[in-house]
Amino acid sequence: MPQLQFKKIKPLTIILIILTSTIITLSFLPKAKAETKIISLTPSSGSVGTTVQVTANISTANKEYVIQFDSMNATSGNAVGNFVNASFIVPHATEGAHNVTIIDVTTGEKHTEVFTVLTSYLLETDVPKPPFQRQEGDEVQIFVNITGGKPIKPYIANITVQTPNNTSYTNLPDITTSEVGSGSITVVYPTNFTSASTNITGEYRISFNATLATKTFFIGLTNSTEYHRFQTVDIKAIYAPNEGITLTITGRDIFHSVNLTADVNGMIHYSNWSVPSYAAIGTYEVSIVSISNITRKIPPDIQNFTVPGFNINITTKNLAKEIVPNVTLQFLENATSVLNATSTSIGSVRIKLEIGNYTCKAYYKGEKVGERPVNVTDAQSFDYYCNLTNLKIQVIAVANEVEIPVPEAKIYLTRENRTLVTDFNGTAIVHSLSPNHTYVLNASRYGASFSVTSLSTLFVNGNATAWYNVTLICPTYTLRINVTNANNQPVSNVPVKVQELMGGLHYEGNTTNEGIAIFSCAFGNYTIAVYDANRIKLNEISLELFQNRSIPIRCDLYGLTISIRVVDYFGQPISNVNVTLQREGLASSLHHTTQPDGVATFSSITGGNLQIAVYLSDQTHSCVAEWLFVDSSKMIEIKIEKYAVLAGFLVETSSLITAIIIALTVLLVLLIEVYRRKRLKPQKSSS
Repeated sequence: MPQLQFKKIKPLTIILIILTSTIITLSFLPKAKAETKIISLTPSSGSVGTTVQVTANISTANKEYVIQFDSMNATSGNAVGNFVNASFIVPHATEGAHNVTIIDVTTGEKHTEVFTVLTSYLLETDVPKPPFQRQEGDEVQIFVNITGGKPIKPYIANITVQTPNNTSYTNLPDITTSEVGSGSITVVYPTNFTSASTNITGEYRISFNATLATKTFFIGLTNSTEYHRFQTVDIKAIYAPNEGITLTITGRDIFHSVNLTADVNGMIHYSNWSVPSYAAIGTYEVSIVSISNITRKIPPDIQNFTVPGFNINITTKNLAKEIVPNVTLQFLENATSVLNATSTSIGSVRIKLEIGNYTCKAYYKGEKVGERPVNVTDAQSFDYYCNLTNLKIQVIAVANEVEIPVPEAKIYLTRENRTLVTDFNGTAIVHSLSPNHTYVLNASRYGASFSVTSLSTLFVNGNATAWYNVTLICPTYTLRINVTNANNQPVSNVPVKVQELMGGLHYEGNTTNEGIAIFSCAFGNYTIAVYDANRIKLNEISLELFQNRSIPIRCDLYGLTISIRVVDYFGQPISNVNVTLQREGLASSLHHTTQPDGVATFSSITGGNLQIAVYLSDQTHSCVAEWLFVDSSKMIEIKIEKYAVLAGFLVETSSLITAIIIALTVLLVLLIEVYRRKRLKPQKSSS
């Protein structure tokens, strides 16, 4: 047996030795720490000017780092914990691989990854931003740029311009890059291109070595593609010297034609026509044709321009400065309608109008609600106030000279054919009504009309106003409540609450000595509840109040007399014990002590669920506690089976029974012994 125990203990000992050795070895190993390392470069290649996102770690938490591009500091900052998330812009550098290095400033640790710079080719021109443009005969400067190229190397730039008639012209300038692989040159078209010109209207395409970079520019007849009214249209074209041409401008309600002669250099320059005051927004065409057909252009000299108008932003509102949707605005110029637009759900109207004086008429639901002038000289925004009034209806009831708002009153509004419902404050609002009409308000509750009011207009002193206020009076009736208890006796000084079923309207008061409570209430349906002094509901009824009413409310649970008779195991009364009566939901309780007949009487009690607890004079915990529902005056017997009354004292029933059993047993033994002795007593013999 000892040998068997040793075999079991030995493997456990070996396991403990191995675990201990492992823990000691690990404790002497160096602790792991964060490593300074670039996690990613996004992107890992790109041209000069590319934004590169760097994610990395450094060894020292929340300390400074530096990111270098080759030997130049690209960016720096403090890590968040050990994590770095930063970006930098690739500087001018030669094509190929370049080192991106992150340095932990605190420890000096660093890590490097490679970013590859790609050669970039760029073409730009000095053409003005739209709507302005170059015209026939103008020069165009072309800017050629190389970045990320080889250092100090001459590049031959093949710059080709293709005209609108598909004729190409080439220039081969040299571009020598700098030490960081950047270089640029400017060439002028058509000056630096043999036999080239800008004598044709249309799009010109520029290419750098065919596909390295491309760009376009437009040569037109006009110096702009947009003109407003009264602005001069500047037109230039190139023809043969002294050649006669016909210049025509056409469009909606516009036809202008003139014969011109080119100067000795072949230049046609015409600036004697301005956009007339009646020109509509739209597209117009300029065309030039040779009279003698000396110059035949392909494509022909035809170009469009627009009269764009100005952006006009309008918000339609009523006189209360509230947004009104679905208002139609009609714009007239010289009594002629030029534009109709309808406001959106947010009252917004966005249109274009040219320079001029307009009349703007507003229509709402087919009715004119406004007219105002609009003078357009530039883009503008404004609010358009329509003759629309808000109608505010207040429904009140007057009780005891106090105005009470009446909620949930329905008001049918004729002409609008709408039904309104007053809110908690007895208010209903109709927005944006025309003040010129007659409106009828039919107010009702529970389907019974109580007020019909006619409004001839919504004008105040003959003027339209932002708000038109009207008050409707809801009639009131007298409600007389007679509160009695279970014995048909008046219940005085108890709270009575009258609550309207739709909510909002409520009244509260106490009964008089005669048990009477009188209220003046707006007509409707109500619940009437009577409470005792502890806010316990005694009774509740519902009624319709469409006339003066007097109603009785009987509170059978109020004013009860409850007698508690406490008896022992044998039904004998127990006096001088404490009886507690507590109603469900109340923290307070009533206390009385039983009289010699074992009765404790409680008067003016509110019935319901009651807890009756009995305490002996020398105890803090009840010996009996019962819940009973009491709905009338009565005597309630509480039996304490644990005790019995003996010679005026309470004795535990179990102890008394034990004593009785013992006494009976002793008595029985004595009787048996007497009997035995009597039987064994010797008898005297007769003589």
